[in-house]
Amino acid sequence: MAGTIRNVKGTKDILPDESRLWLETESIIHNFMSLHGYNLIRTPIFEKTELFKRSIGDDTDIVNKEMYTWQDRDGTSLTLCPESTASVVRSYIQNHLGSKSPIQRLYYIDPSFRRERPQMGRQRQFTQYGVEAIGSCNPEQDVEVILIALRIYQMLGINDLEVH
Repeated sequence: MAGTIRNVKGTKDILPDESRLWLETESIIHNFMSLHGYNLIRTPIFEKTELFKRSIGDDTDIVNKEMYTWQDRDGTSLTLCPESTASVVRSYIQNHLGSKSPIQRLYYIDPSFRRERPQMGRQRQFTQYGVEAIGSCNPEQDVEVILIALRIYQMLGINDLEVH
């Protein structure tokens, strides 16, 4: 149909049947993380561009080719978040979360954006789940994060996995 506006290539509508699956998946994640002492953190979907240049690296493909960046009215360079770790760490520092507890166990389920050429299975807007455990120098903390990922995959019915 001529003149019909369609979604942007590399984006996807999540229709009601699929939305139910998203809600079930997110519910499993929220319940599991809460049960294991992790707290949900939500950060803005855009940040100052310098945050990603400093954390990801000025010379990476993400920074050079894949970020949606624009100049705000005051000239500040802003970017839609290509990932959430940098935003979580920024929030941790800005909000002095380390002074509230020596170890912060955080997780997020956030939209992310990458201006890459859409390929099979890749989207320009996608939802990313992640875990950040900040403040522990014990290798057991890394093991816990890996086991959390493994257990959530299993709870979602993805069982044919190997951990190296």
